[in-house]
Amino acid sequence: MPFPEFDPVLIHLGPLPIRWYALAYVAGIVLGWWYASRLAKTERLWAPGKPPVTGPQLDDLVLWITLGVLLGGRFGYALFYKPSMFAQVFTGDSWGERLELLQLWTGGMSFHGGFLGVVIALTLYANRQKINPLSLGDLIAPVAPLGLFCGRIANFINGELWGRETTVPWAVKFCNARIEQMYGFCPAGDVPRQCWMHTRSTRSTGCSRGSRTHGRCCAARACVRWMPCHP
Repeated sequence: MPFPEFDPVLIHLGPLPIRWYALAYVAGIVLGWWYASRLAKTERLWAPGKPPVTGPQLDDLVLWITLGVLLGGRFGYALFYKPSMFAQVFTGDSWGERLELLQLWTGGMSFHGGFLGVVIALTLYANRQKINPLSLGDLIAPVAPLGLFCGRIANFINGELWGRETTVPWAVKFCNARIEQMYGFCPAGDVPRQCWMHTRSTRSTGCSRGSRTHGRCCAARACVRWMPCHP
């Protein structure tokens, strides 16, 4: 099937373009916030202990994670794909070139950098609030795929991150290559359900003690990343 021609900009509000990619970040953060709040309020999941965070603490944590995603994703992109951005801070001919590293609206975010940014944010927040980081990981791990799900849809709309050439009948014709995001967001959308079921199955011992939920999420994510490369 041919690749649909999506406009990456949903609407213009005067000089301000509202992009699908930005809305995907917003949707991922809001959905993740809601889901994490639901998990934290379900006390039976954490018995005989208690949830790792309170409502106000979770609200603060969302801000920390958002900064981790944005800063980590942007700095990771510059480090892995365009290291000249760091040099431009000192050698740019104009303020626009010097501050390109902070111009998120020009595009360029890295999953690897965002992941590291979230890990650092969670670690710093856990130490600051005296929270068990493994228990905090059990709360956040089932939430992360919601953001990945939204991000992969945005990648598809932008026509980026396509996969290898293929002849399978469900492929999207994008320079005769299959679209890798289709393999990424479909399993990613099921990871929260799988982790939720696992969490419920371990409620007798308590998530806060086992720290197995985020381990299972990491294993599932590794399988999802492996699938597009090994049909």
